[in-house]
Amino acid sequence: MFPFTLLLAAALVGFVFLLLLSALIVIRENQVGVVIKKFAGSGKRLPEGRIVALDGEPGYQARTLPPGMHFGYWPWQFKVEKHPLTVIAPGRIGLVIANDGAAMPMDHILGSAVECAGYQDAERFLRNGGQKGRQIAILTAGFYRINPVLFRVIADAPMTKIDSNKVGIVTVLDGAQMPVGQMAAKPVDGHDSFQNPGAFISNGGCRGLQEQILLAGSYNINPWFAEIEEHDLLEVPIGHVGVVVSFVGDDARDISGEHFTHGNIVHRGGKGVWDDPLYPGKHPVNPRIMKVELVPTTNIVLNWASARSEAHKLDEKLSTITVRSKDGFTFNLDVSQIINIGATKAPWVISRVGSVRNLVNQVLEPIVGNYFRNSAQNYTVLDFLSNRSERQREARQHISEAIREYDVQSVDSLIGDIAPPIELMVTLTARKIAEEQQKTFVTEEQTQRTRQDLERQKALADKQKELVNSEQDVRVAEMRAKAAVESAQGDSQVSARRAEGEALAKRRLGEAEGEVVAIKGRNEAEAIRAIGQAKAEAFKLGVEAMGGNYAMLQIFSVLAEKGIRLTPDVLVSGGNGNGGSPSEAMLAMLLRDAIGNSAKK
Repeated sequence: MFPFTLLLAAALVGFVFLLLLSALIVIRENQVGVVIKKFAGSGKRLPEGRIVALDGEPGYQARTLPPGMHFGYWPWQFKVEKHPLTVIAPGRIGLVIANDGAAMPMDHILGSAVECAGYQDAERFLRNGGQKGRQIAILTAGFYRINPVLFRVIADAPMTKIDSNKVGIVTVLDGAQMPVGQMAAKPVDGHDSFQNPGAFISNGGCRGLQEQILLAGSYNINPWFAEIEEHDLLEVPIGHVGVVVSFVGDDARDISGEHFTHGNIVHRGGKGVWDDPLYPGKHPVNPRIMKVELVPTTNIVLNWASARSEAHKLDEKLSTITVRSKDGFTFNLDVSQIINIGATKAPWVISRVGSVRNLVNQVLEPIVGNYFRNSAQNYTVLDFLSNRSERQREARQHISEAIREYDVQSVDSLIGDIAPPIELMVTLTARKIAEEQQKTFVTEEQTQRTRQDLERQKALADKQKELVNSEQDVRVAEMRAKAAVESAQGDSQVSARRAEGEALAKRRLGEAEGEVVAIKGRNEAEAIRAIGQAKAEAFKLGVEAMGGNYAMLQIFSVLAEKGIRLTPDVLVSGGNGNGGSPSEAMLAMLLRDAIGNSAKK
């Protein structure tokens, strides 16, 4: 008995263990457990129209099982389904559809926002009045333990992204009704650029087109709540301003004045034409509620010419003006009108005519065309051809005064090509040719006369050259003669001065030499006289001593001093053939030597 009892106890323990094990539910960390209750006591049943139980009724239970081990879920009463977590990837948003909840009001298309931990607390969602259907709140990037029976999540909805050169135009699909007569809903605060739909609705936001726009960036906006339409930023090019015509805004007071009856000019933000235009650059403007008319602020050239149009194409419908002159001729005029619209005057121009093209076609075209048609009747065709500048001046003055009333400035009015009638042109051409021929003849005659004058002047110039040369030669000769005379006079004066100097020098030299000679003579004379006296006294004494032999002695002394030989080469004899005396012979030798010395000299 004992082994059987032990075996029975072991089997009973095993059965209990298996029974307890069958009631154990294990939920992993990446799972959520959905409980299905098969039956309940006391006859509990789900209310009609509900699919998720809150109070233990049979069916899908609102409360889910988190990760971990859970006991008491007997398999004959409960069934637990394990589902993966809901994952919202970065850059995406999750859209939620509630399969159960309160009925949604007829004027709403999205279920109201309910605090339920991001749809992870299904029980709180249902107890707090969560509504079935599309939900207004969204899920941002992350992991969520959501009851897939109560909520269906679309996890790959894209975020709203506005590029840097774009603006987002918002159309809200839920909210209060738009007031009658209003095309766009006024901005409300607190909804964080439409990312908090509940705050938008609770603050009185209206469904429909919104005045508020979205600038560049990324937004977590529920696409079931608001549709976003991207538009380019409004670019106002250089040389233009943008005049804003707003179809929404406050009914602001018209500031144009009583005399201006062509529309409303309001301050920025009002409904009407803004008095402050948009200047060159890029502007975030809602094109669904505003119209921006670009107005050139540089000079605009408009051509009334069939074959010419400017790049702006404002004058593409303008054509050559046909006029009739005073003398009954019909001819065509090409006219150019230059205008300027000031930046501060642009809103008044647009409020008056609607656009620059309307200004050209409805204002300038009739003013300019009718002026030339009317003024041409006061002048002949020749007046336009010969007095174009005067006609332009009159046109400039008239057109300037006429368009000033439209807040437009006239810069200039120009008359281009004038196409007179062909028959008139033939007559004018023949007349012109005759006039030109006459001018040619007169010119040729003047040319010949000028040529004659030229030849005459040339001949006179040639003779004048000879006359000038002759006059110059005479002047040169006169100058040379005068120079020669002056040179001769100078030379004469120099010679006279030189002669006077030389004469004075010679005279003074002669006087000096004379004085020297005189002194020398006197000295020599004194010396000779002294010598002579000495010799005389010596000779006298010698004679007294020697008598006649003294003289002979003196002669021999002289001969000895002169180197004369005493014996003569030739013996001179007397006439008697006996030879002369010695004195005679000596005298003869002295005479011979004297004659020989004279001949040598």
